Amino acid sequence: MRKGVIVVLVLAVVAAIWAGQKWLVQGTPDGFAFGNGRIEAVALDIATKTGGRLDQLLVEEGDFVTQGQILARMDTATLEAQLRQAQAKARQAQDNLLAAKAQVEQAQSQLNLAKVQFSRAKELLGKKLIARAQYDEAESSFQVASAALVAANAQAVAAQGAIDEAEAGVDTLKTQLDDAVLKAPRDGRIQYRLANVGEVLGAGGKVLNMLDLTDVTMSIFLPQAQAGKVALGSEARIIMDALPDKPIPASVTFVSANAQFTPKQVETREEREKLTFKVKVRIPASLLKEHITQVKTGLPGTAWIKLDASQSWPANLESPFKA
Repeated sequence: MRKGVIVVLVLAVVAAIWAGQKWLVQGTPDGFAFGNGRIEAVALDIATKTGGRLDQLLVEEGDFVTQGQILARMDTATLEAQLRQAQAKARQAQDNLLAAKAQVEQAQSQLNLAKVQFSRAKELLGKKLIARAQYDEAESSFQVASAALVAANAQAVAAQGAIDEAEAGVDTLKTQLDDAVLKAPRDGRIQYRLANVGEVLGAGGKVLNMLDLTDVTMSIFLPQAQAGKVALGSEARIIMDALPDKPIPASVTFVSANAQFTPKQVETREEREKLTFKVKVRIPASLLKEHITQVKTGLPGTAWIKLDASQSWPANLESPFKA
């Protein structure tokens, strides 16, 4: 008796689905096309930029996350020690620059004095009031002072270069510390945890996998006669099997340039043997954000595309949602 009831219920469900599909097809006016597909979202891997030990995991599988939310942290003890060392090196470089600038001032002062003494010796030699040796000594002092100033300036330039290098090292370590905090790049849902706290991961090691629920599409396959009329940006509607009375607004974002055989997941053998063109429709991100906790991927449905922009949507495809 119980088995008979179950069989009757199954047959009733199948009949309802068949009747619904038949109603949709029969109610399709000219200027529209439709195909079966599944809701898809872009999958993103949350990975380390540099190697290290995973210190914290702050989310679980199935959690909804927002863009910029902290998902995990890497152990940064070594980086923090390196940062302190680099900052000390930068301070030392600043002190060296101050000392180098003082040397430049001293060398400039000595050159000014040597220049005056050399000029005076030259004048006195012309009047034959000093010996040639005194003149030569003044000239040598002037040349030595000039060379000392050049050397002092070179040391100042080198000190400035050391500062730039030290500050670059500090900036690099700060960037690495920022990279050690793994954040959500988009609004979405955590799909898988791929690592555990305490594991040592290499650069690019995957920690989490999430779905970008602001980039949701459905791919369908249309025959050449219909695909040739589809334009990018064309209006579309997605009807989920679970929500047949709530068409979801969408638009065409991709039309394949090459024909292909219909994929195996399409149910009928006849359809699989036909050459078709892949067409992708996308749900507006603004609408997805309003209902992000209700977005689920993998659900089957039907995508309808308006081939003639002058046509109005039939009543059964009018959407209750605002795009």
